[in-house]
Amino acid sequence: MEQNKVNQTIETLPMVALRGMTAFPNMLLHFDVERAMSVAAVNAALAGDQRVFLLTQREISDEVPDEAGLFRMGTIGVIKQVLRVPGHGMRVMVEGVSRAGLQGLASESPHFIANVCPLADEPVPQRRNVKTDALLRQCLELFEVYTELSGGQGEIHAVFTSDAPGYVADYIAQNIAIRHEEKQEILEELRPLARLKQILHILSKEVEILEIKNDIAEQTSQVMSQNQRDYYLREQVRVIKQALGESEEGEEELEEYRNQVLLLGLPEELEEKLLKEVVRLGKQPYNSSEAAVIRSYLDTVLELPWNVTTKERVDIAAARKILDADHFGMDKVKARVIEFLAVRQLAPEIKGGIICLVGPPGVGKTSIASSVAKALGRNFARISLGGIHDEAEIRGHRKTYIGAMPGRIMAAMRQAKSRNPLLLLDEIDKLGRDHRGDPGSALLEALDSEQNSTFRDHYLELPFDLSEVLFITTANTLDTIPRPLLDRMEVIELGSYTDEEKVQIAERHLLPKQRKRHGLTVRQLKLRADAVRDIIAGYTRESGVRQLEREITKICRKTAAQIAEGEIKSRNVTTAELHGLLGARKYHIETVSPVDEVGLVRGLAWTSVGGEILTVEVSVLPGSGKLELTGNLGNVMQESAKAALSYIRSRTTTLGIAEDFYKTQDIHIHFPEGSIPKDGPSAGIAMAVAMVSALTGAPVRRDLAMTGEITLRGRVLEIGGLKEKTMAALRSDIRTVIVPLQNESDLDEIDPTVRAALQIVLVDHMDAVLEIALSLPEGKGEKKSAPVKKATASKKRKTGAVIQQ
Repeated sequence: MEQNKVNQTIETLPMVALRGMTAFPNMLLHFDVERAMSVAAVNAALAGDQRVFLLTQREISDEVPDEAGLFRMGTIGVIKQVLRVPGHGMRVMVEGVSRAGLQGLASESPHFIANVCPLADEPVPQRRNVKTDALLRQCLELFEVYTELSGGQGEIHAVFTSDAPGYVADYIAQNIAIRHEEKQEILEELRPLARLKQILHILSKEVEILEIKNDIAEQTSQVMSQNQRDYYLREQVRVIKQALGESEEGEEELEEYRNQVLLLGLPEELEEKLLKEVVRLGKQPYNSSEAAVIRSYLDTVLELPWNVTTKERVDIAAARKILDADHFGMDKVKARVIEFLAVRQLAPEIKGGIICLVGPPGVGKTSIASSVAKALGRNFARISLGGIHDEAEIRGHRKTYIGAMPGRIMAAMRQAKSRNPLLLLDEIDKLGRDHRGDPGSALLEALDSEQNSTFRDHYLELPFDLSEVLFITTANTLDTIPRPLLDRMEVIELGSYTDEEKVQIAERHLLPKQRKRHGLTVRQLKLRADAVRDIIAGYTRESGVRQLEREITKICRKTAAQIAEGEIKSRNVTTAELHGLLGARKYHIETVSPVDEVGLVRGLAWTSVGGEILTVEVSVLPGSGKLELTGNLGNVMQESAKAALSYIRSRTTTLGIAEDFYKTQDIHIHFPEGSIPKDGPSAGIAMAVAMVSALTGAPVRRDLAMTGEITLRGRVLEIGGLKEKTMAALRSDIRTVIVPLQNESDLDEIDPTVRAALQIVLVDHMDAVLEIALSLPEGKGEKKSAPVKKATASKKRKTGAVIQQ
């Protein structure tokens, strides 16, 4: 290469690094310039003599190549035209002048500046020989074949009129689609005849590849043409057979559909509509998308249990045995199922009903539905409604839409395979609504026994009889269920389990199930009743038994692991072992204080996990009459505190409190566990007693808890959740509970064990509450105009009624 340098000179030129292309001398090259450094190099060349050095970089992906990432030979060119494009780029046309070798980079910023040495081809003998002419002619012939095979439209006459081997080789290399590495090899070859041999070899390979490619394309085209020809011929045959009334392709399928429709024994209107769909299917091309939609529709309709029913079990004794075996307690639900069976036995024509099981999580609402289905001998299907926002999920999509399908009710009927199943609508209180419709409203027709005999799904567009379906719905609360929907259901409330019920459930159901699941026998794992009670009290805080089952599962896992490792052979879990198996206790029950305290009252609250003791603390401080409420209280509780304060102001003389206490003293009411939101009216009397105690200095009985709403006149109004609240009182060693007189009818709901252990006092006025809860100091205040009498069993008005179980 050293001997081919032109005048042995070194030139300094702006350089553009090319990606994926190579420039050749005496050729025009069009390319886009987008990189900032390349744009700067072009601008520098334009500002000078318009000469630029074009050099190919080794890796296309390099955004800013270094000197090692560049080939050593490129082309010096002259910029002929520059077209600015929107943005920061440009389109450049450059004419190659000569080959040049890179001697080094003079600068890399803001653009490449290269030191280059122009190079010339080795001279070709002036006297041409036959071998050179043959080589040149063969290259031109192959290039012509290549151009025809590749469909090139470029002008090639310029190369055919040239007899310079170097120029022909450069021209062909510039105009064929090969990798830039191969083009670079041709560029670096300074011997024209050797360069021409390289081109001949490359052209031979490319022509062979193009011939194979064109053969494959031709074969593919022939196959496609044959398929089109076959399609047209089949269509012609179909039309001819239709004209002759002969059987055609797909006629067997149509006949099968007709027979299935006729065998259903549907009403005339439904049968006629389905037969029309069969006729429509016959008019469609066999493999058309419309035919696929019709087939899917017919298959869905024919799979529904139009006339399929299962024999219902009306054996009341057998049904009761199944229900008792599967679930402990739940007397209300079991009684309702037995009543339903009794009515069916006396009046078989009775239609299905709608039962709504409402209760906290984990009390067995979902599992009881499966047991009811087994007890009745009905097929069972479950529909999860939690989080559904789209009405089409209930009533289906129109079959004209792509991917249409029936709604969840019809899908459940298809799954149940009978017309009289038990359908469980789970979590009905968690239905949503948005711009796609109200799924709760879509359920109205299905759950109305007067309308659901002709329930219409949007996909089916046919009336389906749901009147024999027994619907059972579950919910955690009734507050979020739409009123019209709730009106169609018979509500059965499932309360929290008592601790004794949880013990029985653990021993009868949870422990045997988990032992079987973990491969343990009764001999290998036993759980004492006192240990179960300690798990309930110290490791769970729930209405149901889900957390209890998790803790039992944890014990089973650890026992199975230790038995498998040979550490133990069996385990009889006692209370002392729980810390090692389950860790430290998570919950500690608040116990009764050893002494009566001033300004501290234990109220009773209902939560989603059962009843809780809600402590009320009141402090009276010198001030200007502010009422301070803390403990993350809701609006209702704040209003109850204000009502209690107004009641106390109306009783200052009777209670022996200064009449202007609300001007000279600040009252601070606090509920501990401030991170937990609290609301509701049932803490009204507890706040009133705590304020009276703090204002008078009279201590509150430590063994007493209370619940009830207070009015301005001191009346005590009814509250909810009495069963759960009394259970919480018993867990905390409370022995006396004050409840509103209006809740007397709810006493039957209280567990007998709880009623036997508690003294329940019914009151209808705050005077009676204060009589029971406080011991006012003698001589405090003025003479009482309406003294509070001691509550006795014979006094029920303005005092209290004691019920001792």
